[in-house]
Amino acid sequence: MNALIIHGHFYQPPRENPWTGVIDPEPGALPFHDWNERIHSECYQPNSAVSTIDPVSGAERIVNNYAHLSFDFGPTLLSWLERKHPDTYARIIAADSESRGQHNGHGNAIAQAYNHAILPLCNSRDQRTQVRWGLADFRHRFGREAEAMWLPETACNDEVLGLLIDEGLRFVILAPQQAARVRTIKKDNGSEPAAGQWRSVADNSVETSVAYNYFHRDGSGRSLAVFFFDQELARAIAFEQALVSSTGLLERFVQRSSGSGLVNVATDGESYGHHHKFGDLCLAYALADEAPTRGFRLANYAEYLDEYPPENEVEINNGAEGEGSSWSCVHGVSRWIRDCGCHTGGEPGWNQFWRAPLRAALDYLRDEAAIHFEATRGELFHDPWAARDNAIGLVLDEFRSREEFLTRHAPGELDREQQMRALLFLELHRNALLMFTSCGWFFSDLAGLEPIQILKYAARVVDLMNQLGLPPVRERFLEILAEAKSNRRELGNGAEIYRGLVEPLNPLFHADSGTVVSTPA
Repeated sequence: MNALIIHGHFYQPPRENPWTGVIDPEPGALPFHDWNERIHSECYQPNSAVSTIDPVSGAERIVNNYAHLSFDFGPTLLSWLERKHPDTYARIIAADSESRGQHNGHGNAIAQAYNHAILPLCNSRDQRTQVRWGLADFRHRFGREAEAMWLPETACNDEVLGLLIDEGLRFVILAPQQAARVRTIKKDNGSEPAAGQWRSVADNSVETSVAYNYFHRDGSGRSLAVFFFDQELARAIAFEQALVSSTGLLERFVQRSSGSGLVNVATDGESYGHHHKFGDLCLAYALADEAPTRGFRLANYAEYLDEYPPENEVEINNGAEGEGSSWSCVHGVSRWIRDCGCHTGGEPGWNQFWRAPLRAALDYLRDEAAIHFEATRGELFHDPWAARDNAIGLVLDEFRSREEFLTRHAPGELDREQQMRALLFLELHRNALLMFTSCGWFFSDLAGLEPIQILKYAARVVDLMNQLGLPPVRERFLEILAEAKSNRRELGNGAEIYRGLVEPLNPLFHADSGTVVSTPA
């Protein structure tokens, strides 16, 4: 009997105004206040309680799709759901608990890197914090250790996969084009494993019905399993109306099966109701009714890995110059750093040359902030970066004692002013992480909703650096940002967009003078 795994990647970028903590109105989401609310209504809530008819008894029943899906939810999205829609949030958490009983102790949920930054484009410190914050958030919400982590846009290279191994993760899900070559792990005279010959799968020919071992590049022999999802099925769900019929969807699964083994597909979770109306209903019938009758048993990746450990090794496609590969850009991770030609929407003749200077401007802010954070070593923190990694606990629990946290991380007793400075530094670096959320580069124009949002976090970084009395960075930041040009000529360049659309959101911004009045640290 075939094992069937459908993975849903549920994610929205952090949308809160960094000064108020409230999401500003997003007119494109009308009649809802913002996109989180709209997609919750169309997708997250419906999938947690799908009203269906039992085909045997004819009675109405409620299906929680999350109990049948492998899934990940963005930590910042779960934080919003917990505050705004606790019933939906509770059903998501309960689905993972229920699935553990169905799959030999393995829950359906896996973790996600904290705010969906493209990890291969982050420096090593930010990669580590993104992963550790994502794992801590998962532990806090689901009450267990994560066995895997969804990589934003499945973007990775050897460095990123090595980090996942270092953090103790068991498996990862990637797209077929991210596999470079494979070889069989043979048994040599029944003793130690011996490697077979490498075979290139760079033409997307990697077999998706089995798991592979990826070994750490340090030669330690440590590894994690890699599952490559069926891209043909993913394309059918996303773009070919495969969700119009549960029977038709299962027929596609049957056609892709080999009679035994694994059929697995990974898609945006928003496909099920937001991108495709009634996709949640199709999914409920497909998983609760159709799959068992067509010879499939529902599984999740960790359970499958227990039953069928890898017999093959894989090396991944590291992308051009080792930058990384991803599932949504045929040019590796170029979509988040340069004008690669991939975009969503926009007018004829538009370009995305703005991507490179936008990233360069944010890199400048990040690096300047890092210099001053490192300088707190021995004064405010034993190890500033370890303190940042652990500061996720303060984010997850607003009532947690700040004094106790600082006592553990400071080299000595801090006075009140030093405590406030230490906390401001941590808030500064939280915003420095948020400003690299991937959506800022994904769409068609610099003046879009998503680039504006990450520029809000950048403005908050500038604001906090001013409050801390650090050397000013605004003018140099704007010089770099001015190289980014909107396709809407009337909006000008990045510096003009920042001054006109972002800075006025700061309550301390004075429109008459165009300056921000800092408050004492």
